[in-house]
Amino acid sequence: MADKVDDLINGGSAAGTVKVYSGTQPVNANTAITGTLLATFTLDNPAFGAASAGVLTLAATPISTTGVAAGTATHFRCASGGTGGAGTVFDGSVSTSGAQLNLNTTTISVGVTVQITSGFFTMPAS
Repeated sequence: MADKVDDLINGGSAAGTVKVYSGTQPVNANTAITGTLLATFTLDNPAFGAASAGVLTLAATPISTTGVAAGTATHFRCASGGTGGAGTVFDGSVSTSGAQLNLNTTTISVGVTVQITSGFFTMPAS
């Protein structure tokens, strides 16, 4: 099932994205986003490697972009790209280590490069 999540992210007419925000993480991916958009990362296609024990790991890191606003990164939203995609796929936590999405820094500044150093998605057990 975890591989299907990767299929959803890669299912649009453009690459999937990870958008990093400040503020409080929403309850789930169907809840309106809160906080300020700090940076948008464009993912490779496929975005993740094959699942292992229900865990997807980002296929290529580091992934770099530049900040579009200043703030402290606290959460992210991963979405499929372009028309025909599934839209928001999942949300998660951000830190510099031990989170679902790890960045080289959680202090984002306008125009300054920020990198994803690692990231994963775990399919919840049923």
